[in-house]
Amino acid sequence: MKKLSLLLIFPAMLIAQEKTVAPKQQGKYDTNKFSQMYDLLATPNMFRTASGAPGPAYYQQQADYKIDIELDDKNSKINGSEVITYSNNSPDSLDYLWIQLDQNQAKAKTQTSLAESEKINQVFPLEGFSSKYLKKDLERGFNIEYVKDAKGNPMSYTINETMMRINLVTPLKPGEKIAMAIKWWYNVNNYRKEGGGRSGYELFEKDGNKLYVIAQFYPRMAVYNDVEGWQNMQFWGSGEFALPFGNFDVNITVPADHVIDATGELTNRSEVFTPDQVKRYEQAQKSFDKPVVIVTQAEAEAAEKGFSEKKKTWKFSAKNVRDFGIASSRKFIYDAMAVKIGNRVVMAESVYPKEANPLWGETSTMTVAHTLRSYSARTFDYPYPKAVSVSAEDQGMEYPMICWNFGRPDENGVTSKEIKNGMIGVVIHEVGHNFFPMIVNSDERQWSWMDEGLNSFLEYLAEQELDPNFPSRRGPAKNIVPYMSGDQKFLEPIMSNSETIHQFGNNAYGKPATGLNILREVVMGRELFDYAFKTYANRWKFKHPTPEDFFRTMEDASAVDLDWFFRGWFYSTDFVDIGIKDVKQYYVSDTPTADIKDVKVRKGRFGFEKGPFVYLVAGDNAEVNASKKKPLQVEDVKPLADYVNQTFTAEEKAALKSPKYFYEVEFNKPGGMIMPIIVEITYEDGTKDNYQYPAQIWRKNNDTAKKVYATSKAIKSIQIDPKLMTADIDVTNNSWPKVEVKSKFDQ
Repeated sequence: MKKLSLLLIFPAMLIAQEKTVAPKQQGKYDTNKFSQMYDLLATPNMFRTASGAPGPAYYQQQADYKIDIELDDKNSKINGSEVITYSNNSPDSLDYLWIQLDQNQAKAKTQTSLAESEKINQVFPLEGFSSKYLKKDLERGFNIEYVKDAKGNPMSYTINETMMRINLVTPLKPGEKIAMAIKWWYNVNNYRKEGGGRSGYELFEKDGNKLYVIAQFYPRMAVYNDVEGWQNMQFWGSGEFALPFGNFDVNITVPADHVIDATGELTNRSEVFTPDQVKRYEQAQKSFDKPVVIVTQAEAEAAEKGFSEKKKTWKFSAKNVRDFGIASSRKFIYDAMAVKIGNRVVMAESVYPKEANPLWGETSTMTVAHTLRSYSARTFDYPYPKAVSVSAEDQGMEYPMICWNFGRPDENGVTSKEIKNGMIGVVIHEVGHNFFPMIVNSDERQWSWMDEGLNSFLEYLAEQELDPNFPSRRGPAKNIVPYMSGDQKFLEPIMSNSETIHQFGNNAYGKPATGLNILREVVMGRELFDYAFKTYANRWKFKHPTPEDFFRTMEDASAVDLDWFFRGWFYSTDFVDIGIKDVKQYYVSDTPTADIKDVKVRKGRFGFEKGPFVYLVAGDNAEVNASKKKPLQVEDVKPLADYVNQTFTAEEKAALKSPKYFYEVEFNKPGGMIMPIIVEITYEDGTKDNYQYPAQIWRKNNDTAKKVYATSKAIKSIQIDPKLMTADIDVTNNSWPKVEVKSKFDQ
C-alpha cells in the first residue's frame, strides 16, 4: 500500500515540476555594436601589420615611362609612343601583365554604355537632342598600332574592354624587369559636348581656340599587390584609378604658340619661353607673397589669334609619381609664386584663359599656396616641386602636380559669391588630391572614399582656415543629415564598390568627411585625432594603403577604440538619433515612500547596510506631498544633518558641495548608430553646464542610458547636441521640455 501510494505521488510531482520550470531560452549571436571588427577586417600578415603599418615583407611594383606624344590641334587628335620599364618587386612570378586602356571606356557600344539603364527624356534642349540622336558620335578609344619588346619583336596581347593583357613568353620572375614599347593614337573629345569625361578640350567659339586638359592619354600599368594580385577591374566611369609609382620623361609636341603646364619639372624652359618670360619665372621663384605673371594676358591674346603652323616640343621630367597630366592652349595666361614648405621652396602655379580673369589672377594661385601649407601641416611636407591649377570649365579633376578646376566670371568679368566660393573650394579639393591619392596611393577603383572622403575632410579644414565663415559643403555634421535620413533603398555603406553607389557625392565625399570631422571634434578630440591621422599619412605616403590600414592606424596611434564607429559609420547605413526619453526630479527625505520601503542597500561585497538612511523620492509619486518638494537643506533632514556633523571637521564641512536639486535623465537611441551623448543644461538663472558622455555609455544597453544630476540650481531646460555636431537626424526629441521645431516653411 505504501509502495503504491509513493508510485502514484511521484508522477504527480514530476508533472507539477514540469509546469513550474520555464522553457530554456535559445542562445543568441553576439550582436553588440562594440564588438571588435575581426569579422570585417583582413587578417594581418607580413605585408600589412595589425597596427596598420606596412609589414617587413611589404612590396610594391614600379613602372617607369618614356613617352613622346604630339597634339594635332586641327584634328583634335593625339599620337603617342612610349617605352614602359616594369620592375617586378613582388615575391611572385608573373605570367602576364595588365595595362589600363581607360580611353576605351568611351568607345561606342562598350559594356559601359550597355550597362546603363535608360529612359526617355520628354523635354530636351535642342543642342542636347541633336547631340544624342542626330549627331554622329566621335570615334573614341585607343587605337593600338603595336606592342613590342626591347628587341623590337611583336608581343602578344589581348584587349578586354579597358584592359590589355600582355602575354609573356617567359614569366617575369621576382627582381626582374621588362621593357615594352607601345604606339597608339586616339581622338580627343570636346568634353562639354561629346560624352564628358575627365579630359578632352573646351572650344571657345568666339575665337576658334581650344583649351586641352589631357589625361589617361597613354596605356598605363595596372597595380599588382599583396591584397588582390592584379587590380584589373574594368573602368566603368565612377571608380577612378589604381596605379603604381614610377619615373616619367615626357616630350610633348604642340603648335608653337601653345603654352603648356604638366606633371613634373620643365627641363627646356629657355627653349619654349621667351627670355622675358624666363626672367619673370625667376622672379616668381623669389615671390612668396603674391603671384608673378609669367605669360601675360596681352601675350595670350596675341597668341590666340595666330594659329601657328610651326611646332614646339616641351620636355617634362617627374620622379616617383603615379600618373601624368597635361594642359595646353594658346589662350593660356600663366602665373606663379613661391611657397615655403618645410626646408624647401615649392612653386604654386596657374594657367587660365582671359575669360577666367579677373577671378583667376586674383584667386587661383593664392589658393594653391594656402592648400599646400594647410595640407602639409596636417600630413607631411609636400614633396613635389610644384602644384598647378588649370582653368577648365565644368571640370574638377586631379593628377600629380596638376589639376583642372571650374569657375569663371560672367562675360562682363563679374563673379558672384557662389561662383567664387565654388572655385576656391574646387581648387583646394583638387590640389589637395596631391596628398590623397597621388602620394598616399589608395585604390580609387575600389574605394572612392579613401581619397575623396579623406580629401574632402582636409578641404573642409583648409576652407575654414582660409575663412571661418566659408560656406563649406562637406564636413559639418548638420550638412549630411538629409542624406543620412533618406530612403534606405538608395543608401549604401561607405564600404561599397565605387560603381554600386546611388548617391556618389554624399557617399564617397560627404559622409566619410563628416565622419572624420565627428571623430576629431566629438569622439577623439583634436590632439589625438591629428596625431593618428598624420601617422597614417606618413606610414603610407608613396605606398598603397587599404581601408584596414587606415582603421587600424587610427586606433593604434591614439589608444581609442573606434571599432564601434567604423562598424556603424562605414559598414552600415545606420543613422544617428539620440533623444531625451524622460526627466524625473527627486527630493531628499528621511521617510521612504511605499515603492522603496523594502529596497535593500548592499554594503560592499558582503551583507547589507542597516541604516539610518535618507531617501530620494520621485516628485511625481502621489505619496510625496508639497511640503517635501523643496530644495535640499542638509539641516532639514535629521539623519543627514547628524551624519555630517558627526563625521566631518569644520574645515571639511566648509568644503562640502551643496546640491539642492536632483534629476534623473533617461536618454534613448531610436537611431542605430552609436554616438557620444552631448548635453547642455540651462539653469533658471540662465547659466549653463555642458557634459559629454562617451559612446561606451551604450555598451550594455543599446536602447537607453541614464544620468543623474545633483545641482545647486534648478534646471530650466536640457538640450542634446546643441551645436549639431553628431549628425542627429531628428532634433524634435533632443529637448526637455519638448520644444516645437519650426518647419522650413514656417522659418
